Amino acid sequence: MKSLAELAAIKAKMQDKVAMREGSGNVRVVVGMATCGIAAGARPVLSAFVEAVSAAGLSEKVTVTQTGCIGICQYEPVVEIFEDGKEKVTYVKMDADKAKRVVEEHIKGGKIVTDYVIGNK
Repeated sequence: MKSLAELAAIKAKMQDKVAMREGSGNVRVVVGMATCGIAAGARPVLSAFVEAVSAAGLSEKVTVTQTGCIGICQYEPVVEIFEDGKEKVTYVKMDADKAKRVVEEHIKGGKIVTDYVIGNK
């Protein structure tokens, strides 16, 4: 970092990510981040959701957050998507690439990625 302007740019970039994780959009992405989830790779999944939502320009609509144990450890990393007026969708055995696909097809496109839904595993 060489200048105050660089620091301000970093701050602005990070504030957008923090706001996304604390926002109040009508779509909520919840990543299980208990010990079992973290051990199974939930941290990169959470990061991939944050980055993909931001890159798609969906920060106003989508909140990405984390929770503790969801209760289905054998399927970690687990991601639940809550949308106003719709039934919750639970994605299992997620990774960063799957997260990007879910953002593109489900959150942005409105089509559930059935390949990753718990009932199909």
